Amino acid sequence: MDKKAMYKLSYGLFVLTTKVGDKDNGCITNTAIQVTTEPNQIAFAVNKLNYTHDMLMESKVFNISILSEDASFDVFKRFGFQSGREVDKFADYEGPGASGMYDVSANGITYIKDGTNAFISGNVEQTVDLGTHTLFICAVTDMEVLSDVPSATYAYYQDNIKPKPADIAVGEKVGTLEKNENDKGVTIWRCTICGYEYEGEELPEDFICPWCKHPASDFEKVTR
Repeated sequence: MDKKAMYKLSYGLFVLTTKVGDKDNGCITNTAIQVTTEPNQIAFAVNKLNYTHDMLMESKVFNISILSEDASFDVFKRFGFQSGREVDKFADYEGPGASGMYDVSANGITYIKDGTNAFISGNVEQTVDLGTHTLFICAVTDMEVLSDVPSATYAYYQDNIKPKPADIAVGEKVGTLEKNENDKGVTIWRCTICGYEYEGEELPEDFICPWCKHPASDFEKVTR
């Protein structure tokens, strides 16, 4: 069985945001789809390790901001490579206003303007337990187009947004591995989703990427 066949499926990229109390939070997801038009419903899956998952289970209200080809890697780092349990993802992020990176929609939830072309607001109607993930089936309550820039696909992210390993300076810490010119013959496992690197001859079968929360099956073996 060739697991790479799954890579042939097409994916968009989105920032899912929600709020509980005074806490705004968001994460990157690549699974949002429209499932019905009458009534208008969308669905998306969220890894249970994400703090946004727990918040959405409580709040039941959200925005999905659709990332465009204008999105920078900084957006992915802000919302995909750190946990809202440990940091405020909206800290030092220019807030509501004409030039702001994000704003607040009618449902009281933030939506991202930085590198996006639209947002969709909704309420959670049903959830399905998928083991590592929860599938949220939701009613659309509002939506707005922000720009005409094409939506970023996962393939576009890989080819045009995510830095290539050669672009990362020698000595920069990537994942668990401190890169330097003396690292010859070192075996690493690189996440094909976000680029996180794990050093070791074998990657544990139950390993979860600490950045994008994808499983070991999304890692490729690389020998320097």
